Amino acid sequence: MSIITAKNLTKKYKDFTAVDGISFEIKEGECFGFLGPNGAGKTTTIKMIHCVSPKDAGELTVLGMPATIDNREIRKQTGVIPQETNLDGGLTAYENLMIFAEFFDIPHKEAKKRVADLLKFVELESRANNKIDELSGGMARRLLIARALLNNPKIMIADEPTTGLDPQAKHLIWQRLRKLKQKRVTLVLTTQYMEEASQLCDRIVIMHNGKFLIEGIPSVLIKQEIGNEVVEIRISEDKDSEIKSVLNSCACEFERAGDTLYIYSKDDLSIMRNLVELKLPSVLHRKASLEDVFLKLTGRGLIE
Repeated sequence: MSIITAKNLTKKYKDFTAVDGISFEIKEGECFGFLGPNGAGKTTTIKMIHCVSPKDAGELTVLGMPATIDNREIRKQTGVIPQETNLDGGLTAYENLMIFAEFFDIPHKEAKKRVADLLKFVELESRANNKIDELSGGMARRLLIARALLNNPKIMIADEPTTGLDPQAKHLIWQRLRKLKQKRVTLVLTTQYMEEASQLCDRIVIMHNGKFLIEGIPSVLIKQEIGNEVVEIRISEDKDSEIKSVLNSCACEFERAGDTLYIYSKDDLSIMRNLVELKLPSVLHRKASLEDVFLKLTGRGLIE
């Protein structure tokens, strides 16, 4: 069952098209990821899903209802982990959650129980009486997850939820988001971290300049676009033709980026056997990843 559906969804800011006629369906209980560089249109898309930004063209339905900016019913059933940490620094963790519960008209007794349960869920019960300014960045992000769950949402929107966090905090947040999936909460994720998408997402789209470049299951996209293995050779460009001639019998693709030649292939053993003959100084042989797909489609140059 599709819980979110978009057809030719478009959003413009004067002469700039931020989202350019995209179409997608998100099924109930799955984690759907929007991947892309800065300015790709990811956050603009989820703002329309969450009914805080109006669309300019196309169709968008959430929970079977039109996702218009005045649709409070959709907002009531949606939780949001924003990019920025917008907690009240002068209040404690407990007070932040209790005040937020009032926005959803949750009775005081019920709110106290939910807050206690959620602080335990994000492993912050021992920090309940600490002010926000006394929490680490990872703790504050976990508190945002607790806040987003206060209204028992059917949909959770996580807008780059682990940006700037250390590895331990990042993995703990991933664990909590996976637990939400087990409870059949639908997750809508935006991220620039390919490992995050691989860890959490059932399906992804890669966005660039407001459009979708590709959509599918991460593992399938890796095999389809890259193969099983990647070989990176750090060597000057004038050696490319020699390397390609040695590998002319192998079914592989080549990509040059700066000082590195990338070779993508499903038949990695024959590649490595042939490369041994050249006695190259710097060769890295590794498994293909979602990051390879992302860089192949969006380019390896810096995107401003």
